[in-house]
Amino acid sequence: MNNSIEQRLEKYTAKRPQEVLIVTAEIEGEADQIAIFKGFSSSLMRPTAFDPEVPVLPDQATILTIDRLASPYNPNNPQYIQQGLSWETMEPLLSEAGV
Repeated sequence: MNNSIEQRLEKYTAKRPQEVLIVTAEIEGEADQIAIFKGFSSSLMRPTAFDPEVPVLPDQATILTIDRLASPYNPNNPQYIQQGLSWETMEPLLSEAGV
C-alpha cells in the first residue's frame, strides 16, 4: 500500500469509530504519544499543526507501542482492548479492516 503509517491508522479508526489508538513513538529523538480517533491524529505531548497535510506521525518515526482503547477515550479511566502492540502485531488488524 502507498498510504503512510499515519494514514493507515487514521483509516482504521475511521472504519472502527468505537476504537481509539494511542501510539507511543519516537520522533526525531523525542518521545511522543499520539491519539488517533475517527480518522484524525493529535499529539498528546507536542503541538499539533493546524494543517492536516503536516503528519503528526511521520513515516521516519519509530513506533514503540500501540494501544487499542474503547471509545470514548477517558485518560482518567482508559478502557483498554489491547495494550503494547507492536507495528508487526497491528498490521494484520489493519489488513483485516481493509487498510
